[in-house]
Amino acid sequence: MSRATAATIHLGALRDNLRRVRELAPGSKVMAVVKADGYGHGLERVARALQGADAFGVAGIADGQRLRAAGISQRVVVLSGPDDPGDLAEMRRLRLESVIHHDAQVEWLAADVDPRPLKIWIKLDTGMHRLGFAPERARELHARLRDLPSVERDIGLLTHFANSDVFDDAMTTQQIERFERALTGVEGERSLSNSAGILGWPEAQAQWVRAGGALYGISVVAGKIGADFGFRPAMTLTTRLIAINRVRKGEHVGYAATFECPEDMNIGIAAIGYGDGYPRHADGGTPVLVNGTRANLVGRMSMDLITIDLRNHPGAKIGDPVVLWGRGLPVEEIAMHADTIGYELTCGVTRRVRFVEDES
Repeated sequence: MSRATAATIHLGALRDNLRRVRELAPGSKVMAVVKADGYGHGLERVARALQGADAFGVAGIADGQRLRAAGISQRVVVLSGPDDPGDLAEMRRLRLESVIHHDAQVEWLAADVDPRPLKIWIKLDTGMHRLGFAPERARELHARLRDLPSVERDIGLLTHFANSDVFDDAMTTQQIERFERALTGVEGERSLSNSAGILGWPEAQAQWVRAGGALYGISVVAGKIGADFGFRPAMTLTTRLIAINRVRKGEHVGYAATFECPEDMNIGIAAIGYGDGYPRHADGGTPVLVNGTRANLVGRMSMDLITIDLRNHPGAKIGDPVVLWGRGLPVEEIAMHADTIGYELTCGVTRRVRFVEDES
C-alpha cells in the first residue's frame, strides 16, 4: 500500500480565488502567476483550473513549454525574459511574451532578424532593485524597442513592489509615483500589483494585476491568513497516524532528546517529515489536526516522521487522519512556527507525496 502522505489540490478553491481576485480588481485583467510548478500545486493542473485567467506568468521558458504541451492557449508571459539570443526563436514558436529588463536583452532584440514581431513588456526598477531598468530610461527604451521590427509595437510596462504587504508603507507609494512619473506620455498597458498590491493598494491595479499567492489561498500579510481576504486554501496536506506509543514521565522523544515528557503520555507517530517537504524547523507546539482537532508537535522533526502530543486525544488510534496544513489549519500558521512564509511550504512539497485532485 502506498505511503499515506497526500497533498489534495482543491480545484474549486483555485477557481473561487480567481473570482475573488476579479472582485478585488474589477477593472483589471488578471495574469495568474504559476511559476515554481504552480507554487507547488502542479503547473498543468493549476493552469487548467485557472483557464478563466487572461494570461499566465511563468519564471522561464521551460514552464511555457509545459503549458503549451498541456494544451493551454492563453497568453503566457516569461517574467525573467530570454537568457540568451537563441531563446527568442523558441518564444516565437510557443507564442510566449517576454519581459525585458536589461540591456543585453535589448541588444539581442536589436540584432534579431526574424520578421515575426515578439510581444514584450518593459520592466522598470522603481525600488525593488532586483530586475528592471532605471525609471528615467523608460521613454528612451520604449521608443527604441517600439521601432525594432522584431518587436510588436504594443509594449506592456510593469514594475514589482518590494513591500506592498505592509499596507501603510511609504515605499509602495513612492514606487507607484516613480512608475507613473517615468511613463508620463508613454503608451502601453501597465502592471504594478502582485497579490499584496491587489489587496492593499487599489490605486495601483492598472490594466493588469499579477496574482500569485492569493490564487492559492495564501496570504503574506503579517498576522493575516488568506481567509481574512476571502480566499480559500487550494492545498491540504495530510497523513495518518502509524503508531501510538505510551511514554513515561521523564523520558525523551526524538533526536537530540529535545522533548521531555512531563507525565506519562501517549505520543502519536505520523508518516510525514522533511523528506516530504514538511518544514524541519517547525518548533515544538506547531499545531496539526488529529481527527479534526488540534494537537501539537513535540520533539525534533525527522526525515520521515513527526511525533505528536496526544494527551487531549484519548480516542486516537492508528490510521486516524492528520492534517498538516490546509482546510481547518492555515498554512500561514505553520509557516509562522517555522519562521518562513506559506509560499515556501507549498513550493517545498516533495515528489514522494501523492497528489490528489479534488473539485471542492
